[in-house]
Formats: sequence, C-alpha cells, structure tokens
Amino acid sequence: MPPFAGLASLSNGFHGKHSDSNIITIDVGGQIFQTTKQTLSLAGPKSVFSNLSVSQFGGGVPFIDRDPELFSILLSLLRTGYLPSKAKAFEIQDLIFEAQFYGIESLLVNSISNASQFDAFDLEKSLFLPLNGRDSPSTISTTPYGSLHVAHGSKITSFDWSLRRKSTILTQFTAIDSLLALSPSLAAAGATDFSGLQILDLEKGFVRETLNWENITKSSSTVQAIGSSPEYLFTSFESGRRNSNSILVYDLQGSFRPISEIGHYEIYGAELDSAIPATKLKWVSSFNLLMACGSHGGPSGMVGNIKFWDVKSGNVVCELKEKTDCFSDVTVSDNLSAIFKVGVNSGEFFYADLRKLGGVNQWVCLGDKRKVANVKKEGAGCKIESHGNQVFSSKGGDLELWSEVLMGSKGSEYGFEERIFRKNLMGRAKDAGGRKIINMNFGGNKMFVTRKDQQFVEVWQSSTRGF
Repeated sequence: MPPFAGLASLSNGFHGKHSDSNIITIDVGGQIFQTTKQTLSLAGPKSVFSNLSVSQFGGGVPFIDRDPELFSILLSLLRTGYLPSKAKAFEIQDLIFEAQFYGIESLLVNSISNASQFDAFDLEKSLFLPLNGRDSPSTISTTPYGSLHVAHGSKITSFDWSLRRKSTILTQFTAIDSLLALSPSLAAAGATDFSGLQILDLEKGFVRETLNWENITKSSSTVQAIGSSPEYLFTSFESGRRNSNSILVYDLQGSFRPISEIGHYEIYGAELDSAIPATKLKWVSSFNLLMACGSHGGPSGMVGNIKFWDVKSGNVVCELKEKTDCFSDVTVSDNLSAIFKVGVNSGEFFYADLRKLGGVNQWVCLGDKRKVANVKKEGAGCKIESHGNQVFSSKGGDLELWSEVLMGSKGSEYGFEERIFRKNLMGRAKDAGGRKIINMNFGGNKMFVTRKDQQFVEVWQSSTRGF
C-alpha cells in the first residue's frame, strides 16, 4: 500500500460519519490519532494535512503508512507550536525527512530555532561536552538545528541537536584545520598538511568525495578554509610549494562538481603579498558576495587583505588591504551590514560599514585609538564571530559581546544612520575567564566554545531556555 492510501478519495469529496464534526480521525502505521480540523489547517494549504482537514474519509479512516511515533511529534508541533520534550529521543534528520513528507519542514525548522530564544545578553555556561582522547578541539562546526561536529586530532566527534554523542570517526588527517557541517551527518574537512578536501559521511565513517585543485606546479593542494552558500561550496586551496593559491567553487546541491575558480594567484620572486591564501571564507547573502581574508607575517609585521568576491563574475567587488594594525581575526554580519575585526597589535575592536566600502576611512576603531600604532600584539590569537544582531569577540579567556545602539541621527556623507556599538561582558561571574578561547560557533539556540588544551566543548545557553 502506498504511504498515504486513500488521499485521492479525500480530494474527490467523499464524506464520512464525522463530516459535520470538527474531529478528524487518522490511522498512522496502525495507531489511531484524533485531532481537529483547525489543528491540521495550521500546516498550511500545501501540506498533506490540508487534505485531511477538508473532510473525513467516506465511511472509514484514512491510513498513512508512516511511523506513528514521528507523526505524534509533528502533530504535537501543530497543536502547540513547539516540539515536545520527547522529540529529543529522535534523530533530527528523521524528523526532517518526516516533516518533508508531510510538507511542514519550515514549521519544524522554525520551531527548532525558536524553541528557546537565543538571548545573547542572557547566555551562560551550562554544559560541557567531553571528548575521547587527549587531543584538544582544533575546529568545530554546527548546523542551523544545533547539531555539532568537533575535530580533535585525527578524529571527528558528532553530537545531535539534543547534544547526545552520535559518533566518533577516525579520519586520514593527522590534524584537521578546517571543518564545515553540510548536514547533521555530512561534513567537509581539510588540513594544511594533507592534500585535498574530503566530504565525509560521519555516520558510516567513510570518505564520500575527495576534491582537489590542479595547480600549475602539479604539486599537492592543501585546504586553508571552507565556506558555503545555499548553492555553493567554497574551498581555499594552496599549493604544496606555497607559491600559488586559489578558491574553487563547487555545486553544493548536486554531486560536488566544480563550477568555477576565483582568485587564482601566483607568488613571483619576493613579492609575498601578491598571493596570500584566504584562511577564512564567509558568505554574505544580503550582498550576494563571498568574503575571503588572509594574512601573514612579513619583515614589516603582519599584513593581509579582505576581499569581497562576486562569485558569478569572478571579480573582486571590494578589497581592504591590511597594513596598519592588521586583523587577528575578522567576521562579517549580514544583519548589521558590516565587517568587524580585532587588531592584532592593539587588540581593539573595529568595524567597517559594508554600505560605505570604498571610502577613505573604512575602519572605525571602537576602543583606544592610541593603541592602534603600537606593536605589542595584544590582539594576537583573539577570535571574532557574528551571530544575529551581535558580534562576539574573545580576549584571552574572556568573551565580549558587541551590539549596536541605534541613535536615530543621520550621517551627512552617506545618508545612513550613525552607528554606535556598545560592549558587554558575557556570562555570570562564575563564567568569566579561563584558558585562551580557540573556537566560537553557533547552532540553534546555543553557542559553543573551545579553549586551549581542554578536551571538551563548552555549551552556552540562555538561563531561561526552553526545549
């Protein structure tokens, strides 16, 4: 029998004994459920449930050949707008597949992301996720649903959306430097000392694809950074001889076939600055641009660049060359239409408005401007990431939260509101300090933090969190 036996009859207008009633009876996998037409109508007109809310089966009960336990979770979602606590016992991917069948995937995704509001000002350290072995996390990656992948040594450990440990696999890498979650069970991984980008099935523990860059010298190509948009997978490669680099664009929706190559650079002679590989890639959806940035130490100190690429044309739309107080780390925020950095020398926080790029004074220092010219490298190792309307920055073992304060005044040069950002320390007194922060990432309603020489992941959540 097909999964949804009898739906055709429903659409033809057959009515049963409950046709004048508000009660709908459904048989799912042999288990009887009863609900109301109003509840089913909340699924929307394009969902499978919309047919059920129109009329009851003529003389019988419609049968759906699906898992009744998963159905009960989704029915509870329709009734309350939230997932019940028992949903934590299920794999998120199973719920997603089931929601796709019923046509309510968007409701499920929204409920997961909103189950507990991500309140940046109320985050506190709530949980520690231990890792097997002696290796500290080198990099972490999350999915929008809150599942987590952690690279530590040659291994990758995965946690599901309820933070249950799912699996630990052993990879071919000695150490993993770049990791990007493509789904709760699929990830892209690369290393600076191992050739190729690997697409890994984290549940079955095998390499699904290996992607390489064929450079001019025919040498190996190591991965420097990974990023993605809804359509594309981006990978920054550097030749094994470190004399050339490029960013390759792959089809993320199909079989990871190469689409194009952007930013191919070669080093000529002593001109080291002519080919700095991108060590961070981030998609800016509101501008349809890819941010690629990288830096290196030279005779005159740290230098670097931040480029914004139009992927379709392969052209650089804007470039910021970093010479004075080069970034220790940089991020971009879609919501705030701005890029942010921590100066490697001063350790101060800077922003540049994406709507004003190309102007003379692009960076605005939000700290002590007198520190900008010093060379104490107070910002060395600082990390910075954006999430929603906030920007999170690490200073050693502490976390800073930067948010915008809207003042309502207008800037005469560009016609945009003047921008003021304020800093807050995060967490309660018990959360302050600790070892140097190595990684920050966000998934669902959580923030994940790893620190130097610690074999676990910190989970930060709102103190008033729900499901």
